[in-house]
Amino acid sequence: MTAHKQHNLSPVEKLVKVTFELDQSDWHDHATETMWAVVVAERTYVLRNVPFYVYGVSYADLVVAEQTGGENLFRRVYQRGGHSTYRIFLVDEEAEQEFESAWQPLASLGCTYERATDYLVAVDVPPESDIYGVYSALEKGLEAGAWDFEEGHCGHALS
Repeated sequence: MTAHKQHNLSPVEKLVKVTFELDQSDWHDHATETMWAVVVAERTYVLRNVPFYVYGVSYADLVVAEQTGGENLFRRVYQRGGHSTYRIFLVDEEAEQEFESAWQPLASLGCTYERATDYLVAVDVPPESDIYGVYSALEKGLEAGAWDFEEGHCGHALS
């Protein structure tokens, strides 16, 4: 599928994991989420995943993490990467074909996605994408019964 995120890392980029603490009582029932990141300085990382559960961060954000117990624990966002994150929730197994056709407008706007499960899809919206067009396409997918969705983080400037 061409819509999946394919990252071209330079040979010198070494991926490490950054751990984000979550409220386990949320809908996802997870205590943490780990995301791949590239070390850019001591305690500073660029995120290389689209978050499935974390709110308030997106792909390419520069974050600060503290080494604790062998983990890089997220502490704060240092600089925004300009991306936005949405999550699509497929309603059932039959929604897969509806997803494919409803996805095409998002792909044409430059969006990519990563799948956590058969039902959970994390959508990356790059800075150059028309965020209003993306939101409209997400709403059309909702109206068509292809999915439900939520905003994880809006990194685009809104006018």
